[in-house]
Amino acid sequence: MESPAPNARGDAGSGNVPAGFDGHRLVPLATALLDADGRVLHWSEDAERLLGWSAEEIVGRFAAPLLAVPGRHGDVLKLYERILVDRRWSGVFPVRHKDGHPVELDFRTYGIAGPGGRPLVLATGAEVRAVRQVEADLAVLDGFFTQSPIGMAVYDTELRFVRLNQALAEINGMPVEDHLGRRIDAVLPGLNATEIEAVMRQVLTTGRPVVDARSYGRTPGDPRRDRAWSASYFRLADPEGRVLGVSSSLIDVTERFQAEARAARAQERLAMLAEATARIGTTLDMQRTAEELIAAVVPRFADFATVDLLDPILRGEEPGLLAPDEGVLLRAVAAGEAYGGGLTSAADAIGATSAYESNRVYTKSLRSGRPLHVPQVDEEKLRAIAAREERVQPALDAGLHSYLLVPLRARGMVLGGAEFVRTRNPEPFSEGDVALAEELVARTAVSIDNARLYRRERDTALTLQRSLLPQEIHRTLGLEIAYRYLPSSVVSEVGGDWFDVVPLSCGRVALVVGDVMGHGIRAAATMGQLRTVARTLATLDMAPAQVLARLDETANGIGEGQFATCVCVVYDPVDRSCILASAGHLPPVVMGPDGDAQVLPVSPGVPLGVGGVAFENTEFTLREGAILALYTDGLVERRGADIDLGIDLLRQTLASRGRTLEAHCDAVVSALVRGGSEDDVAMIMARALPLPRDRIATLPLTGEGPVPSRARRFTRATLAAWGLTPLADFAELLVSELVTNALVHGGEPVRLRLFRDRTLTLEVADTGRQTPRLRPAGSEDEGGRGMYLVNELAHRWGSRPTNDGKVVWAELELPLGS
Repeated sequence: MESPAPNARGDAGSGNVPAGFDGHRLVPLATALLDADGRVLHWSEDAERLLGWSAEEIVGRFAAPLLAVPGRHGDVLKLYERILVDRRWSGVFPVRHKDGHPVELDFRTYGIAGPGGRPLVLATGAEVRAVRQVEADLAVLDGFFTQSPIGMAVYDTELRFVRLNQALAEINGMPVEDHLGRRIDAVLPGLNATEIEAVMRQVLTTGRPVVDARSYGRTPGDPRRDRAWSASYFRLADPEGRVLGVSSSLIDVTERFQAEARAARAQERLAMLAEATARIGTTLDMQRTAEELIAAVVPRFADFATVDLLDPILRGEEPGLLAPDEGVLLRAVAAGEAYGGGLTSAADAIGATSAYESNRVYTKSLRSGRPLHVPQVDEEKLRAIAAREERVQPALDAGLHSYLLVPLRARGMVLGGAEFVRTRNPEPFSEGDVALAEELVARTAVSIDNARLYRRERDTALTLQRSLLPQEIHRTLGLEIAYRYLPSSVVSEVGGDWFDVVPLSCGRVALVVGDVMGHGIRAAATMGQLRTVARTLATLDMAPAQVLARLDETANGIGEGQFATCVCVVYDPVDRSCILASAGHLPPVVMGPDGDAQVLPVSPGVPLGVGGVAFENTEFTLREGAILALYTDGLVERRGADIDLGIDLLRQTLASRGRTLEAHCDAVVSALVRGGSEDDVAMIMARALPLPRDRIATLPLTGEGPVPSRARRFTRATLAAWGLTPLADFAELLVSELVTNALVHGGEPVRLRLFRDRTLTLEVADTGRQTPRLRPAGSEDEGGRGMYLVNELAHRWGSRPTNDGKVVWAELELPLGS
């Protein structure tokens, strides 16, 4: 609040006009000096303005003939003689203006002694009408000033009180006279005097009034309560523009101010709640969500805040009820401090734990789910709150004076607690603050619980996904293989990408890469089913197109909306031939021995799960030293970019000679997976290698002579050369039966091939299309038992179609150490 101050001559109670507020500036006051004979010796400017006679015209002449109105000359002379005798007179008397009209003047005359003691008369006069108007105006103004219930004050140019009314004195709780001649900061030190005087100086300087300037604080009249006032200021100046001071009027607006303050705080809380809602829970990460709450409340709401979670929650476990006789173990996940007051160093470090016994107020608050609100904290209360005794004094030293704990609750279960502390902010936490904190913490708790659930689901899906991926890639003869599998960098996303390397008969290998559309546990489970079926079908020596056709049926049977893309390649190391089929998958990239990488033109097909569409086989040869790259779309697809650009970048990155296969994989990942991928990435690279001569032997079965005997001799000689003589007897018998079966049932035998890899494979190619099978043979039948013998002697056996007929094969396990 503010008030007025007098100058040294002012008298606020009397209503006198203060020094500097000259009366003649308001009403012209004529003065004249006359000798005893009535001759004019001095004539003022105001006398000239009132009566029209200039000093040059009237000084030295007798006044009565010039100034007496017609018929009053004698009265003038009698009055003058009286004045000379009594030496003082006052009253109203008419005087003639130069132009002849009478002017009523209110006179004051004084007899004085001139040089040599000669008598002189000093006369002053003011126009009666002007004087009466001024008196009436002053009476109105004085009544307004003294009787107004609004506080009013006048200040001089030094901003000292010149005058103030009783209403202002009562507001300030001080007598009027205690204000006069003093400035606001001396009279009322509990106010914002610096701001008030800055406003008044602005008014003095610019002349522009200021309306509804707020002042606030405490006065001697109400020293225990903050109050607020609305003041208006205007500059005081005389008609000639001389600045005399500042006047103010003010009214008490404490209730309105408090209502506005409450509304402003409520609006600020709403704004804070809206901002916090937008920034809390942006990720599915528990610690990041807790950090977002801290960032939202420090320093706007609290000077220091922490978030602690129950230890099982951080492990993704389901929250449970807190037992009434058990304590709690909490782990710090986020903390923040506004002013570096030392509370952060006194609290738990991130990742550290604190144990609270069952009878502590912290534990009771968590167990009940209700906030712990301590508006005014003292040492005794702080000892009850703090987890450890050594934290009490640092908290007191930091200025902790108000405390609030709000349990983090989701789905009716407690996840942890959020603490809020005020040190520099002088306001204690109010009930409104508690409600705001509960709302913020509730939103945070829901986000943290969602993050926990997503984390548990992701961990489950990852475990399922990883268990279904190949745990070991067996070394394949004639083919070097490298692979990469990169889970999505998005925390909540687990994809259905998979790859597999399936060893087949006769040294062949199937390479499979697939991608189930969608994410999560369902996608991972679908991936597992499709991978298992694909692996099984490939081992049955089915062509890739047949494998995809059966996978399509499987995808249809899993459920509606389960789609996947897949590419399957069968590689034969003997002639480096490849048979490939695609089900809506991205095209492979092949880098030739010369380093030139190109996209392989294949029929793309449709995704698995569409149903009723045939798939096509594409045959090509992988030249020695060439590299075949199979991959999922997570490697080359980026949001907002054409997928062809990603494929082209893969091709360019792969086109480099001199790298190892592992180096090729690393280069591709570095170039295409920058900053993480939004989808899983599965990739296989296979390089064709020369086949060792001591691993394969081939005998054409065309020409003259007994074919079975030639085949047996070739087999025994080859096994002797390979150091596998212990297998010679079994191998001879199996070869004899396979060749004989081809002669009897399969048409003309074409070729015998022996292949030594993880097992010894014996295969016979013929021109027939009929698949061998076990047939029942009677006790008197001379034949029909050959395939039974093969089935008993071989580790496993089978057949597969070729372009010219079929191949029937049988495997023998190698001796240990071979």
